[in-house]
Amino acid sequence: MRRPRDAARGAGGPGAEPARRSGRRIRRWARRLAVVAAAAVVAVAAVWLGTGCSPVYVVRAGWAEAKILHARRPIPEVILSPDTDEGTRGKLTLAREAREFAMNGLGLDVGNSYTTYTELDRDTLALVLSAAYRDRLVPRTWWFPVVGHVPYRGFFDLDDALDEQRKLEAEGFDTFLRPTSAFSTLGWFSDPLLSTIVRYDAVELVATIIHELSHNHLFVPGRVRFNESFATWVGRTGAIEFFCTRPGGGPDTVWCNRARDRWHDVKVFSRFIDGLVEELEAVYGDSAATPEEKVAGRQAVFDRHLRRFREEVRPRLLAFAFSGFESLPLNNATLLSRMRYYHRLPDFDAHRAATGGSLPAAIEAVRAGIETADDPFELLPSAGDAGARPGGSGPVRADSPADC
Repeated sequence: MRRPRDAARGAGGPGAEPARRSGRRIRRWARRLAVVAAAAVVAVAAVWLGTGCSPVYVVRAGWAEAKILHARRPIPEVILSPDTDEGTRGKLTLAREAREFAMNGLGLDVGNSYTTYTELDRDTLALVLSAAYRDRLVPRTWWFPVVGHVPYRGFFDLDDALDEQRKLEAEGFDTFLRPTSAFSTLGWFSDPLLSTIVRYDAVELVATIIHELSHNHLFVPGRVRFNESFATWVGRTGAIEFFCTRPGGGPDTVWCNRARDRWHDVKVFSRFIDGLVEELEAVYGDSAATPEEKVAGRQAVFDRHLRRFREEVRPRLLAFAFSGFESLPLNNATLLSRMRYYHRLPDFDAHRAATGGSLPAAIEAVRAGIETADDPFELLPSAGDAGARPGGSGPVRADSPADC
């Protein structure tokens, strides 16, 4: 007589076995997701619980990260899949070439990042919220172990981000909420290439990949502005070398020229932003003025530079419009966000020239000098352009006492 378990296993007709296999796959999927989620929550908690931030925020961030990590597929598998459209297949092939170039051409420590691909069910990966004091260029920061003071928080839910933005504004802060399509876990996880990045054109795809991989290579805790400006320089100039020297490319190709034009525009905008910051510092640094007078005084600086952007900067741009500078509210939070990515970029070029013109050598010189530099920007010479400052990075502080 067949045991009940065996009878049950044999019952159900011809469709039962596929159904059972499907059920087993679902259970295995659920177990794997639970393991990844637990690992992500533990890792995120290890970074965030010591900050005083909400445990709910930690768990939600860990769960969102776990779903992204669980959905990873090896890029070669996706390229070879018949379900992959030609556009995505071409971008993923280009992404593999860019990663290889970052590792072997630029000498970056890429780890296992960007060997896998995750298809997201949305156009935006996450929302990034930053805040700043209204009477000085000082960000509201949150402190995390390993990375130090960070002037932003990430959210995977719009309502959560808007709630936090309203709270910060009620406390008197300027705020800036923006979408992001890429991130780096600094080697803690094997970062997947996300579908939100693959939608970029070829130059932006390559520049973004090299930008994010440069964070794996060099990240200075508590120095967000240096980290992001360094990554902007490496990503943009790395994209130029990639397209202008790769087989089938060359200095006269469309993508090479586009990469060059975009780096030109980024440097123009960097000089403009640094000049704006210098004028604002004069207003905020007036010890005789009250906070209210400083806030009133900044508006004249904002108005003057909005006009200068339209009349002087925009006509010089070759590829980018930087339209957000005019369309978004100009305040200390939006300005600090731009400063983090565009500070002293011509000076990075001057540093490269001073080290013989080789991009890998220039990157390595920065990395080698970090250990002994009080301010990483001290490693850079002045390019002699308006807005570029010799020596250190100026009086703008990288953190504040108002931590999470």
